[in-house]
Formats: sequence, structure tokens, C-alpha cells
Amino acid sequence: MAVHLRIARTFWTRPFGRALLLAFLVLLLAGSVTLAYLWHHFAQVIDARLSGEIFERASHIYAAPELLTVDAETSREELAARLRRFGYSDADEEPSPYGRFRLVASGIEILPGRASRVGASQAVRVEISGGRVQRLVSLRDRSQLSACWLDPAHVTNLFDRRRTKRRLIRYQDMPPHLVQALIAAEDRRFFDHPGISFLDGLRALRYDLTIWLGFRPGARPQGASTLTMQLARSFFLNRDISMKRKAAEALIALQLERRFSKQQILELYANEVYLGERGSFTIHGFGEAAQAYFDKDVSQLSVAESAFLAGLIRGPSWYNPYRQPDRALRRRDYILGAMGETGALTPEQLEQARKEPLAPAPANVEATEAPYFVDWVKDTLLKRYSDEQLVSDSYRVYTTLDRRLQQAAADAIREALPEVDAKLAERSRSLRKPLPQVQVTLIALDPHTGEVKALVGGRDYTRSQLNRAVAHRQPGSAFKPFVFAAAFQTALDSPEHAITPVTTVVDEPTIFEFEGQQYEPSNFGEKFFGVVTARDALIHSLNVATVKVAEMAGYERVAQVAVAAGLNPRLRPTPAVSLGAYDSTPIEVAGAYTVFANGGQRLQPFGIAQVLDINGRVLEQHFSQPQPVLDPRVAYLVVDLLTDAINRGTGAGVRARGFDAPAAGKTGTSRDGWFAGFTSNLLCVVWIGFDDYRDLGLPGSSAALPVWTAFMKRAVALPGYRDLQSFTPPEGIVAVPLDPETLQVATPDCPQTRTELFIAGTEPHELCPKHRPSVVQRVTRALSRAIGIRNDKKDTEPPPKPDEDREQEEPPPPQARTEPPATPAPASNPAGG
Repeated sequence: MAVHLRIARTFWTRPFGRALLLAFLVLLLAGSVTLAYLWHHFAQVIDARLSGEIFERASHIYAAPELLTVDAETSREELAARLRRFGYSDADEEPSPYGRFRLVASGIEILPGRASRVGASQAVRVEISGGRVQRLVSLRDRSQLSACWLDPAHVTNLFDRRRTKRRLIRYQDMPPHLVQALIAAEDRRFFDHPGISFLDGLRALRYDLTIWLGFRPGARPQGASTLTMQLARSFFLNRDISMKRKAAEALIALQLERRFSKQQILELYANEVYLGERGSFTIHGFGEAAQAYFDKDVSQLSVAESAFLAGLIRGPSWYNPYRQPDRALRRRDYILGAMGETGALTPEQLEQARKEPLAPAPANVEATEAPYFVDWVKDTLLKRYSDEQLVSDSYRVYTTLDRRLQQAAADAIREALPEVDAKLAERSRSLRKPLPQVQVTLIALDPHTGEVKALVGGRDYTRSQLNRAVAHRQPGSAFKPFVFAAAFQTALDSPEHAITPVTTVVDEPTIFEFEGQQYEPSNFGEKFFGVVTARDALIHSLNVATVKVAEMAGYERVAQVAVAAGLNPRLRPTPAVSLGAYDSTPIEVAGAYTVFANGGQRLQPFGIAQVLDINGRVLEQHFSQPQPVLDPRVAYLVVDLLTDAINRGTGAGVRARGFDAPAAGKTGTSRDGWFAGFTSNLLCVVWIGFDDYRDLGLPGSSAALPVWTAFMKRAVALPGYRDLQSFTPPEGIVAVPLDPETLQVATPDCPQTRTELFIAGTEPHELCPKHRPSVVQRVTRALSRAIGIRNDKKDTEPPPKPDEDREQEEPPPPQARTEPPATPAPASNPAGG
């Protein structure tokens, strides 16, 4: 018997139903294929982006090794963070070739490795109490030390063309409260979801609906992106708001969660997240943000500081603490409250964190990151390496930067520049027209090595990245010492016709003829002083007298000396060269002044001490190479005149402002204001002027001198720059007492004397004809000596006090110098007296 099956006819068995089912199956298959394709595609994208080095390995810029002294202010955590940034490892970690450190109850033990810049001899235990170093104990022989050298501090990473900065950190570098703040702020279920969170998505959708329906006026829509999805967007996608991008985020997030642990994802996020701008740079990652906003290593962040950084993620500009401090504080406190809700903080901890003021570090990048110095270093490196190498090959660039001097430079400018601004504001009112903002450059270097220790190339790097330290400007009177150096060099050719500090010229209106052209300089204020000595011409910055000295020495000789010292090689031997009419850069002027500060030898300024590749191989290393330019005796004569310029000449404002250390220096006035000066161990040049080359209208004594003095007062208080010595004359310098009227060798009857220095063989021997004793006086003195009567008459008067700081660089009438100089060998003078 045949069996017949009867199938009930339903919707799905009818032709339309079957077609619809087929279409659904086709769509499902197509969707599955598309999903598989996208899964595979994004897997390849992730492989390409995250294989090898995830972030560009930019070159690292380090400062010079730093001297740590007993009583220095620091903490063991601060030292540990500094050492870790250099490359040291903790005692519990795998040993690093750079060194190891160990935290102990009393402080920290530092053990430099083979790749250290300071060497194993600096192994030390630093005992700290109350935030200060109490004792330094050598780990080699257990002796107590007064100071030790620390490996260089990390300054910054070299930036790429996008001017992006980041400091890479590891997950274990992040304090737990920073992780907790991030989770509370951005993704509370981060450790529970697989990369996407349907629950958070539904919550966000419900919240957004209330906004669209008008129940939350002014509120902002919430997103449902997890931390992993944010990372996916940042690494692989653009910021377009669309369903297509959202779906791509979800797929990439699921893949990331399959490939990486939660800690690895957080580490990637912590190094990639955008956290605002600092000057012309964009800040990425918590490592860079901690330094930028709080001048701290990320491991040193407090709970409140961590909450602030986590709160920045939603809107770095909106919550900028410098422009919107109240808004930033409210956002920080909101994140702290969220941390309390998640259980990361107890009520007591929450209350304590909220009481902490929001105190970001001063926005003074010139002090903390030395951006103009770094730009100068990078420009130097780009002459030998490609930009790609510098931002991807992880070179270690050891520089000559002294961070404490850089801080002193930034502080001095911040202190003294408002005084210049006030003078210019007064000038602006008198001219009845506005003046642009004045700019500044300060360069400090070691005059015996050429190492640039501090460099500021403008008053505000955030507004202008133009580095004025390498801009060409007229040095004006700051050039004059090279005129007198060339003049004193004549002693080497012909001692009997040598120009000496007492050589006289007539300071009066003069027209100079040169190559068929006329040149008519004038003194400041149109004031002239008649017969003056070479010493007075320089220390009082007399223009006409200086040109006459140059004419006597020969303009060609002046130009040769200046070029040999490192100034503009295009100098022409004309009368105008005597007054600094040819452009030079401030850094060239600083290098040229090493000739005087270094006994006649020139040192080329440099900022790069050593460059290593990622494997520690030395790519380049700088060694100081002194170049002889002047005879040491000539250099010392100029130094003595420049010392006089500070004591009683146009630089007397240095003394009036309280800087009393042995120093030599010279003002300069062109369209700009200059001051170049030095002590026995530090040379500093300051330039003040306008970027558009308009006339500053202030002399160097009123513009640059206040900044120079403020800096040097700070510098000599620092370890390494306190031990100042007087300038010591070389052999071949003799001191002769002269009558200030006749400039001949003084006799016992001269009412005053001045002691003058000469290169041996050029000193005068004729006795003062005006005050020679009579025959009766000579006989009386001979009898007095025979019976033992002494003449207690003083031959000298007390030295005059330094002139007060003048608003104008107007020289006073030349005075006789009565104060004794340093103690060179006495002249051989058979006439005595």
C-alpha cells in the first residue's frame, strides 16, 4: 500500500515565501562573507600597524651630567625617575648597561653601568631626609663625599614634522591611581568586556534620547566607545562620525582584545592618547603630559593630578588648566568623584584629593625643555643625518646643556625683561605710536671648552619659534674689544711704535676718508672729550676715538682679528667695521669673546657632546680644539680694559645692580642692545631687539645689561660656578705707576698716580716732567734717608666708586684709573717712582 505524505502549505512553502527565504540566506551568506573579508582585512591592517616598532623611536636629547651636592633639594623617587629615564634599571629588574639603582630606607643607591656617562667611580649612596641630601657615601670605598656626578637628565625627544611629542612609558610605570582614574573616566567595565560593551551602548543610547527629546538642554551626547574602541579609532581610523566607522571600530576592538592583554592595550592607549598642546607641539601620551603639565615623571603623579590628566581626554582645549582653570578644576573633581563611585578611593581619600589645589607647572618651556637649544641641536644634526633617522632610529644625543643654568636664564629673562618693556612703553608714548614686542637672546657657555650651557632664542617659544641666537644682527659697540685687540697686537711687530692702553687720540668730530668715500661717526649724545687714552676710549665706548685707534692699527688688521675670532667672515676693512656695522649672530659673538676669556685662544661654541646609535655605537663625539688668535698678553690687556668697563665704564650698571664678582664685559648699541661679558668660568651674551630691525632706541646698558646681570647673579650661586677667580696676567705683562696728567712714570711728587699695564718692552720710562723734585728736595730726601726719616705720603687715592646705572649710554668725562689691577710683574724702571 502506497504511503502518501502530505505537506501542509505554509507561507515559507509558497513561491513568495521561498523567494524571501532564499534572499535572506543570500544576504546572510553575503554578510558572512563581508564580515569575514573585513575581519581578515582589519587583521592585516593591525599586523601592518602594530608589527615591529609601534611608535616612532625618536632620538632622545639629554643634558650634561649634573653635580649633586650635599644639602641639594631632591627625593629618592625623583632621582629614581630621572635614572629610569636615562636607562637605569631597578635592582629587581634585568641589569641595564646604563646602570642600576636600589631604593633603600635612607635614600637610594646608584650604580652606574658601562654605558654610563659618569662612570663607575660615581657609584654612591644618597641619603635623603626632609627632601634634602644629608650624606653622600661612595660605594667603592665608603668615604663621605661632598658632591658626585649624576648621569644626564632626559630633556626631550626630537619631534617629527608634525611636531608631535611623546615620552613612551610602560604599563608598570603608571601609578595604580592613574589606571583607576582612566578607567573611571572613560570605561568602567574595561576589564570585563571583550572590546565592545552592549550595556554601555544601551545606556548611552537612552541618555542621548533624553537629549534629543529636550529633557537635558545643553547636555552633550554620550558615546559608547570603550577604551579599546578609542584606541582602534586613534590608531587605524579617522574621526568621522558615521555608522560605518563605528562598525569598523568594533571589529578592530574585538581583534585587539584577542591579540593583546588588557595591560598591553592600556599601555598602547596611555602612549597614544592626545592630551593637548604645549607651545607649537602636540602632546601625546601620559608620559609627555605629566612632564608638560606638572613637570613630573608619570610615576610621581598624585591622585588628583592623575584625575586631571584622565579628565583631559574628553577635551584637552576645553579643560586647558592655563586658559580655563575653573573648568579644569571642576572636571578633575568630577573624575575624582567617579573614582569614589568605582571604589578606587575611600571617602577620606576622595576628600583629601579634592582639597589638593590644581597647580600646573608654569608654562615656561624655555626653562624645562630648552626648545630653542633643542632646535639648534636638531639643525646641527640635520647637517649629518636625515630627518627620518632622527625620528625613528632612537639615537641618544648627549648635549652640553646645564639644566640649572637654563632655568637661571629663563628666570633672569622673566625678571629683567619687564624693566625693558616699561622703558619701551614710555618711549612708545613719547613717539605716540605702538612698538612691537621686544625679543631677547641669551647664550651662556664655558669659555674654556666652548660648551653651550644655556640658550634662549626668544621670549616666548609658544608664540615664535624663530631662534634669534642664530639671527644676524649688528653687534655695535660689543665689537670694539676686537679693535683694541688688533691695536695692542702692534706691540708684537714694533714695540717702540706699539699702541698701548695709554696711547692717546683726540676725541672730536672727524671725517674719515676711505677708498674715496667719507665716513663721519659721532659719539652718543654728540659729546666729545678731547684727548683721551685708548683705555678711556674703550671703557666709555667713544666712537670717534675707537675709529681713530682702528685707523692707527689698520682696518685690515682689525678685520683679520675679528674673522679669526669667529665673527662674520664677510667683514670688510672699512672705518665702519670699528663700530660693529657688519652683522654677526649672537652665538658668533659669544664664540668670539672666548678669545679674551681663554687667554687668546678661540673655542667654537658647540652643543652636541656625543651621539650614539640604538646599539650604543658612537656616531660622533666632540672634542674642544682651541685655535690661537691673540697673543695671551694682548688678550689680557683687553680683559683688563673690559674689567674697567664694568667697574667704572658703560657697564657700571652691573656693579650698581649688586653683582660684585670678578667680571669683564662690554655693552653694545646698534639698532639693538647687547651685553657680552664673562667671569673666570662662564661667558654670557645677551641681545635685545625687534624682529623687524627697527631701532630699539635704548642703549645696551639699559636693555641687555639688566638681563645679563640678573642671569649672572643666579649663575654664580650654583654649584660649579661659585669658585670665581680674578683674571691672572700671563708672563710678559708689567705694571707701571703713571702720572694721570702726563702719562709718564710717576715720581714721589706726583699728587696722584694711576697704575697701567703694558706688554713688556712697550712701557714708558720717562719720568713725569711736571712733578720732578727740585735740587733742594732731592738733597733733603737724601739727608732724610741718611738719618732714617721716612716719608709716609700716600701715592695713591682710593679707587672711585662705580658709576650709577645710567638710563643712557652716555660716557662721563674720562677719569684717571687709580685702583690697582691684578698683580703682574713690576716694570724694570731704573728711575724708581
